[in-house]
Amino acid sequence: MIPGFDTTLTCEGIIGDGCGGGRIFTIQDETLIAYDPYTKENILLLEKIHMPKSISKNGCIISILCENEEIKFDLSALKKV
Repeated sequence: MIPGFDTTLTCEGIIGDGCGGGRIFTIQDETLIAYDPYTKENILLLEKIHMPKSISKNGCIISILCENEEIKFDLSALKKV
């Protein structure tokens, strides 16, 4: 999928889908990060994500399935919902 990223803990933002288009969202060391491939910047979004198993994105919502919970993060509000 994306070289250098763990494919089960990474998803891409589609350009034109509302939020985060063109960015790569990944979980590294229990932290949700948005990576902008154009500026090469990492943006820290959420910390303390315990035992993540997968990540997906639909519009402005990033869903993170963990061992014991499901986390929804709203990119437009920059917070958990």
